[in-house]
Amino acid sequence: MNGGVINTIAEWRTKDGQLETVLKLLADVAEKSTEEEGNLFYTVYQSYAAPNTLFLVEGYKDETALDKHRDSAHFQGIVVEKIVPLLESRTVVRVSALNLDDFKKDE
Repeated sequence: MNGGVINTIAEWRTKDGQLETVLKLLADVAEKSTEEEGNLFYTVYQSYAAPNTLFLVEGYKDETALDKHRDSAHFQGIVVEKIVPLLESRTVVRVSALNLDDFKKDE
């Protein structure tokens, strides 16, 4: 695990016909999230195979920064109140980057 840094990957599947609305709302959320003091990055990806599926990859300097993000007006007001009802499903996982050099075999 890498110190206090917290990374999350969210998979959002939008309901049919809601992708454009979600993306417009998400543009505002992403802008406000990257302005947060503890935000390290906020990147949104779209699936080629399933265009209604979005992946949000986010990094925060520590648990406190992630909690502040989740408690923020833009997260509560836009994500929770406006975006979540437009989603078919939503999964969020916390991940930690691995240094694969630590797993190399001795030669």
